[in-house]
Amino acid sequence: MAKKTKKPWQGRFSKKTHQFVEGFTSSIELDNRLATYDIWGTEAHAKMLEKVGILTNSELRKVLSALKKVENKIYSGKMKWNHSLEDIHMHIENELIDMIGDTAKKIHTGRSRNDQVATDMRLYVRDEIIDVVDSIIILQKKIIKLAEKYSDSIMPGFTHLQVAQPVTFGFILMSWFFMLERDKERFVYSFGRVNTCPLGSGALSGSSHKLDRKYVAKLLDFEGITDNALDSVSDRDFIIDFISNSSILMSHLSRFSEEIIIWCSTIYNFIELDDEVCTGSSIMPQKKNPDVLELIRGRTGTIYGQLINILTIVKAQPFAYNRDNQEDKKALFDCGDTLLNCLSAMSLSIDSIKLNKDVAKMASKKGYSTATDFADYLVNKKVPFRDAHEIVGKAVAFAIKKNLDLNEITLKDYKNFSKLIEEDIYKILTVEGSVNSKKTLGGTSHGEVIKQIKKAKKLVSTKR
Repeated sequence: MAKKTKKPWQGRFSKKTHQFVEGFTSSIELDNRLATYDIWGTEAHAKMLEKVGILTNSELRKVLSALKKVENKIYSGKMKWNHSLEDIHMHIENELIDMIGDTAKKIHTGRSRNDQVATDMRLYVRDEIIDVVDSIIILQKKIIKLAEKYSDSIMPGFTHLQVAQPVTFGFILMSWFFMLERDKERFVYSFGRVNTCPLGSGALSGSSHKLDRKYVAKLLDFEGITDNALDSVSDRDFIIDFISNSSILMSHLSRFSEEIIIWCSTIYNFIELDDEVCTGSSIMPQKKNPDVLELIRGRTGTIYGQLINILTIVKAQPFAYNRDNQEDKKALFDCGDTLLNCLSAMSLSIDSIKLNKDVAKMASKKGYSTATDFADYLVNKKVPFRDAHEIVGKAVAFAIKKNLDLNEITLKDYKNFSKLIEEDIYKILTVEGSVNSKKTLGGTSHGEVIKQIKKAKKLVSTKR
């Protein structure tokens, strides 16, 4: 019966590993979360070994029974992690050897820890993608619900953080929805790339045993097998994909957060957040701070950092497995945990938003936000747009000088800018008229926002 400190490669060495080196090279404190995936992979590999005649049916039954006991031991908290065993693969293998002896020693036939960890990581990323996509859909549904509620509620649209044109809050929310839809598509697309099985690639060159790789892939619900053994154990593109997609998604969550933080500030006061997603100040009793959203904004940098981390790990690595790749788990696990937490935090925040309709509508009237509509009015009277732009610019300058809004300028004064301006100009200069005139596909008019909401509902209900 093997001792739990026995290493799979110790036959080559005449000295014991230095205690510091054991701790420095061990990954068990991190990769023990791969236990389920390692057990699945080992079950599939063992079934394949029985299929090709390397294990007997009796031996396979022993292996599968022992694996179930190991899994129970791990998840009951009874497993003792040992740095001398380095990683989750060796912990499981040594437990099996303790339980069923020499039969367990056959399991590694045709398999290396190189293709084993590549398989575990693909299985892990595959599940993480599913969790992320599900979380995006939950957030999208909350956005749709809020957009329906405020589909015709007017607020300012900004460019350069200056009031630009009146829009509706529902329209802004739907812009967020479609950003998230692209994020979801990126993850779904990358699922196809991760969903191929590298097991059976061995250390780097394949195996001299007649392994049935396609059978293993089928048992693990992979769509197929990887094409080249060397690439199979070298590849970490699927991790880069996941963290890159996460970085783009986090940039969107950060932008949503920034907008909400600005809107709920005392100066803007467009929206209110529920107390349950805010915190207070230790010194200023009146404060209500959007800390959840600020943390989403801050943790975006954490995921960006992990993208640089994984890109640096794989940069200039020679092919096949190198121990640098042990560090990919830190980047991946931290990224996935952070992203899923931030998606949950954003969903909770979106749920708590209440629009201060009157304040937002009043703000939309500032900054001469209907000036473009004024120019379009002149264009409809056959004035070339550049000329119309100049006429409106002069009218705005006049209004600023006289401290007037555009709808406060008299028709007599308007005639000084263009004889084509008539009484109907005042209908054009309202924020309601501006919003309702934007009837191009994808526009902010109420009808177009409703169309966007209908499309969004179909997108979140469509099976992936």
